[in-house]
Amino acid sequence: MLQGGRLSARRDQAGAESTLRTPRAAAVAGIVFALLMAAALILLRLSTPADPGSAGQWLSDSGRRKAVSVALNLVPFAGIAFLWFIGVVRDRIGGQEDRFFATVFLGSGLLFVGMFFSAAALAGGLLGAAASHASGTPGSDTLALGRGATSILLNVYSMRMAAVFTLTTVTIARRTRIVSPWVRSAGLVTAIVLLVAVSFSSWLELLFPAWILVLSIDSLAGGGRRAGAPAPAHPADPPAAEA
Repeated sequence: MLQGGRLSARRDQAGAESTLRTPRAAAVAGIVFALLMAAALILLRLSTPADPGSAGQWLSDSGRRKAVSVALNLVPFAGIAFLWFIGVVRDRIGGQEDRFFATVFLGSGLLFVGMFFSAAALAGGLLGAAASHASGTPGSDTLALGRGATSILLNVYSMRMAAVFTLTTVTIARRTRIVSPWVRSAGLVTAIVLLVAVSFSSWLELLFPAWILVLSIDSLAGGGRRAGAPAPAHPADPPAAEA
């Protein structure tokens, strides 16, 4: 009986530690992802021209190539932080996780990371082609293909998956009340903009890391706020209490 009581106490202590640590872990991972992704996108937008007609000029500029290289090196770490963010958010939801929304949440997050990595890999391929080319710039056909594929992967597919991820997160947060109402409203606006308006301006991509940053700060400020779940029954508890 005494041993059962000790096991129960240990389980309760482990549950309390999980409740305290999970929101902080989610917040830290989200903040790291938001800062790294925002830095990578800003460096890419400032270093590569928006006009496709001058697409090869940035490849002949060593300063711009270095900035793009730094941005591309930030992408893997941003993706790792995002995957960590997904994991700890699911753990924070706990027993209230719905299978349908959990599938869309996880699937859209993984697709976003995969397409974000693919776009970065294509951009890195252009840098590699420029470094190995005698004149410093690949042919116009190669540039057009590389820039077109990178833009479509990032602006069309990756950002749409980010919108679906945001919308699903907002829905889950509304049901479980793990974030503030105004953060949910901001997420809904972000998802709509990413779905319908991101093609008009590539700078709108920054809305996604900005919202993740706000969500993470709200989670950090919320302390131990966590989706409620019924506590598991421990058969050893009643005998231990009687002892």
